[in-house]
Amino acid sequence: MSYTDDPVIFLPVLPLDDAVILPGMNVTLPVTNEEEADAIDNAGDGPIVLVPRVDGTFASYGTVAEIDGDMTLPGGMRGVALKALHRGKLGPAESSPGQGLRVGVWERPDPEDVPAQALELAREYRAVVEEVAEQRDEGARVGRFLGGISHPGKLADTAGYAPEIPVETKIELLETTDILERMEKALEAQRNRLADASLRRRIRDDVNEGMESAQREFLLRRQMEAIQKELGEEGGSEDWRKRIAEAKMPEEAQKEAERELSRLDRNPDGPEAATIRTYLEWMVSVPWSVRSEDSLDIDQARDVLDEDHAGLEKVKERVLEYLAVRKLRRERDMDDATTGVILTLVGPPGTGKTSLGKSVARALGREFSRMSLGGIRDEAEIRGHRRTYVGALPGRLVRALRDAGTRNPVIMLDEIDKVGSDWRGDPSSALLEVLDPAQNDTFRDHYLDVELDLSEVLFIATANVPDTIPAPLLDRMEVIQLDGYTEMEKLAIAKGYLIPRQINANGLHADELIITDDAVSHIVHDYTREAGVRSLERELGSVARKTAVKIAEGTDAPLTVDTPDLKDLLGREKFHDEAAERTAHPGVATGLAVTGVGGDVLFVEASAMDGKADGMTLTGQLGDVMRESGRIALTWVRSNAEAAGIDDAKLRDREIHLHVPAGAVPKDGPSAGVTMTVALTSLFSGRAVRPTVGMTGEVTLQGRVLPVGGIKQKVLAAHRAGLTEVIIPERNRGDLDDVPEEVRGALTFHPVLTVEEALEIALEPAAATVTAN
Repeated sequence: MSYTDDPVIFLPVLPLDDAVILPGMNVTLPVTNEEEADAIDNAGDGPIVLVPRVDGTFASYGTVAEIDGDMTLPGGMRGVALKALHRGKLGPAESSPGQGLRVGVWERPDPEDVPAQALELAREYRAVVEEVAEQRDEGARVGRFLGGISHPGKLADTAGYAPEIPVETKIELLETTDILERMEKALEAQRNRLADASLRRRIRDDVNEGMESAQREFLLRRQMEAIQKELGEEGGSEDWRKRIAEAKMPEEAQKEAERELSRLDRNPDGPEAATIRTYLEWMVSVPWSVRSEDSLDIDQARDVLDEDHAGLEKVKERVLEYLAVRKLRRERDMDDATTGVILTLVGPPGTGKTSLGKSVARALGREFSRMSLGGIRDEAEIRGHRRTYVGALPGRLVRALRDAGTRNPVIMLDEIDKVGSDWRGDPSSALLEVLDPAQNDTFRDHYLDVELDLSEVLFIATANVPDTIPAPLLDRMEVIQLDGYTEMEKLAIAKGYLIPRQINANGLHADELIITDDAVSHIVHDYTREAGVRSLERELGSVARKTAVKIAEGTDAPLTVDTPDLKDLLGREKFHDEAAERTAHPGVATGLAVTGVGGDVLFVEASAMDGKADGMTLTGQLGDVMRESGRIALTWVRSNAEAAGIDDAKLRDREIHLHVPAGAVPKDGPSAGVTMTVALTSLFSGRAVRPTVGMTGEVTLQGRVLPVGGIKQKVLAAHRAGLTEVIIPERNRGDLDDVPEEVRGALTFHPVLTVEEALEIALEPAAATVTAN
């Protein structure tokens, strides 16, 4: 049909998103945006065209309407009352200053003369709509409303009031100008409403027949069963069978799932029905056959690891080795089964162990899932609960696989050194099967009760100290030590990672805050003194927050933070080089130890008083090993007094008190023997310990110095504390290769075989000391 000869009027456009207003409808619409407000304001007292819009596309017809009034809706929103008049074919659009967007409209009101067949369809239309209304107890009201409409076209347009009729169908009615055709479409839409309402009523009646008082969950389940019954899917069996087939389970797992489904089919309303459905949900959610394709580009993996972490060369090297082996085996058509790699990152907090797992997953192109094991004591956390228990669930491994969505993710076993055990079982024993390459391809979760292949999973464990990891578990791990960062490495990490992250986290732009290298070094040395960078990031975050306050108050950016500014921003310095102050008097020696937070400096203090000749008091919450070291040190000093330059008279009838400060912190380990011996010798000889010297090593009764562990962490602690010389056992000389070159260049190392060598290096000359009390 052509409209080119009809007069065209240009009207403001009010778009209706996913809504249709048909002629004859009186509605009130909220004004939600400027586009709608402009259209209404431009219309003034004149007509406006209401155009449906679906997914950004306008319909070809609109409804010409007049504005009955402007109002304020509850809540303060503006509203407008509209009276829809008739259809309009949309034509060209025009835009003019002050008039906004207008569109040409060819008005198409309904003709008065209508076909007789349309009048017959109108009677049937009324009957269908009234039957729908009766099912909702609204028959009388709707009947009166329809009785006042005689024209079939206007009667068909009342379908616009039915919310169940799709928007697309209402647009078809709007675009249909032929009265008979519109009546047929409206009748079909109302018949669909009646069928849907009848089905809903049958479902509701079917549910109510067998239910007197039920909880909401039971009501929803019965409704679902009624719907499935109507669709010919009794109990949902077909849906479950389809999901089980799509999961592509191993044969054993599929048989178990189908067996449980058969039990559900036999008694869909039984007491175990909910338990079986939960079990089937877990079975189909496990990624039995979904794999991530490994990214075997070595250069790309190296770039990812370097981008995310500074340093940590050993870890990066091990990941690249893993990738290289996988790549070669795949290229050479060898068996692509993994060798059960379990990397274990051991080191102090804040050294990037957990975040490194995410980087490894990104470098491999795999999904990442983290399991925190700290404090768990129940074996069921690993193996799952048996389904006979109320509230049973699969173990954390099955949940980690489900969350990852693949059967070969990177799973991080975080804080594995903090796994406990009690009457509920030993989780570490359950982890033996998980981490054993010879067994984990047939891991059996108690809840699923089928074999689960974990051989393709790359496990990365983390721990602060290896000592508390059970030996059988540690035997299955490849330990990589993260001993902490040097000052230069911390500076690089702060510049490359921590400062940008804190600037962004605190609402700043990159060019609004500049922290100088000297300021960062000062924070590292005098405000944190840690093995990792966690406290460093907190201090940098504090600087960023205080900068944000200044900028929010109107201070011009950028702001530069230098060393003199730190006192105002962070307060007074938290650490200082106290070795010289503590060792100024005889009887105090500077020892080096490894703790749960990395290497640390411990001062051993010795004092003597009148009392038993063999009496000895040890304080500072020392463990059995350190107590033994103290007694061995005293025995050596008594038996070698002359060689150590001690007047034997000073040892007679003297009781010894050996103390390691920070008594609230438990201390133990086989590395304090040399320090205690030096402290006792210093006390009785009157020769103070040199303030620049730190020491570690265990001693025997014969005065031999035995090797100890943690040399790198202890050396880094000595460097952080401002010491310049370190005494180590001769047999630990090779461990110095692990110490960063910048630290080795700043310290002087003294490998010793005997206590006499250590005393010669550690003690001041007799003329340079004060006499011991």
